[in-house]
Amino acid sequence: MIARSKSPRVLIVDDHEDTREMLVLLLNPLGVELAAVSTASQALRLSQTESFDLYLLDAWLSDLDGVELCRRLRMIDPHAFVVFFSGAAYESDRQKAMDAGANAYVCKPAVDELISTISKFTAESAGSAARAVPGRNIAPLQLVTLSSFILITDMPVLV
Repeated sequence: MIARSKSPRVLIVDDHEDTREMLVLLLNPLGVELAAVSTASQALRLSQTESFDLYLLDAWLSDLDGVELCRRLRMIDPHAFVVFFSGAAYESDRQKAMDAGANAYVCKPAVDELISTISKFTAESAGSAARAVPGRNIAPLQLVTLSSFILITDMPVLV
């Protein structure tokens, strides 16, 4: 019997309660395990005791800038995905987040884009259940190892 892989874990960090509740309702159907906090300090404390596959951040938080939170999360967990969902819609806001280590930046209220982005990253995370280090995706290494067994053929090959 094959053991079922653990659901990807997502931490939502937004200081608006209604936004956190909406995000939980929107993301529940994705089959991810969700936790939600209202401050950067709560997120940092939780990230030091629990493992998350994806952090969903707002750029404007009450106790710390979301970009700075992203930098600190990267120091704690450099392999998790970080996605911003924010009303800060200028290109400079997006660039600051990406420079801090974010994988994606979605402007509110683009909910469909957010769901698509999170689905993509959580699928990547779930697909890498075997990890040498918690939070590290070794799938590319496995692909390189497998590619050494591929022979030249005129038949289609599914990788």
